[in-house]
Amino acid sequence: MGKLSIIQFAACLFIGSLSVLPTPLRSEEASRLLIESGDPALQLKLEETVGELGLADAAARGDLNLALVIVTDPANPRLAEINGHQMVYAASLPKIAILLGAAVALEEGRLEMTPALHKDMNDMIRVSCNACATRVLEQVGRQQLLDTLQSPELNFYDEDSSGGLWVGKDYGPGSAYQRDPLEGLSHGATAFQAARFYYRLYTHTLVSRAQSEMMLSTLVDPGVVHKFVKGLQSYRGMKMYRKSGTWRSYHADSALVTYGGHAYIMVALANHQQGARWLERLAPSLHDLAVSESWAAIQGKR
Repeated sequence: MGKLSIIQFAACLFIGSLSVLPTPLRSEEASRLLIESGDPALQLKLEETVGELGLADAAARGDLNLALVIVTDPANPRLAEINGHQMVYAASLPKIAILLGAAVALEEGRLEMTPALHKDMNDMIRVSCNACATRVLEQVGRQQLLDTLQSPELNFYDEDSSGGLWVGKDYGPGSAYQRDPLEGLSHGATAFQAARFYYRLYTHTLVSRAQSEMMLSTLVDPGVVHKFVKGLQSYRGMKMYRKSGTWRSYHADSALVTYGGHAYIMVALANHQQGARWLERLAPSLHDLAVSESWAAIQGKR
């Protein structure tokens, strides 16, 4: 898919100059909207995009899991996914769950923000510092985090469904203290639940607005230039809220992206030696697809 025309790009810049804020939603409404937001037209184009990149076989094998959500209109998200509910090892991507656990603990008064905690949270996300992640996890509480992820209010891991976000091991040496019940993973995710995390965050339905802003400020300006970041580094005026992960052949990336008045979420989980390159190649194609479809909706074509 090619770049937008000059007229479209100029219009996008105009839209982007406006003050666009997410539509207020209730927590239960946000969860329902995303679950019900599957878009057949977007689904077909996502599958075509994956095929054009030569990754259809990888997706068919389950070695590539994707979720793409257009959230330019947050009250009307559009979702497409491939293997979106497949629980896989996600390396450092589930550090977003630790960030959420810290935000909940701060909001409930169980944790106090200090300069050291603030630095650890930023380094845990932006440069994927493992020691920092473990220190934050210790302050949140290992079991407390799992309880938070499985709480009815958040439901980021559902043992009776397809799993979701899971942190059952410190980020460092040592054994897992609690593997996920479905696949026995120490650090796991599904593409859908990772995308849902960003959607709930974008719509301020995870925690209070103040804690949402804290989480967004932590996720922005990623410090590791690979995968999605490398694939999109030529696009100017883009803002990316992102967390990736890498371990051996496992490559994960996730991002909420705003660009020229458009907003979308993309998540990719790959298990292949060339997985990082897959994600780098996927990023501009998914970006162009999301922006093109968002623009079509603005014009009333969707």
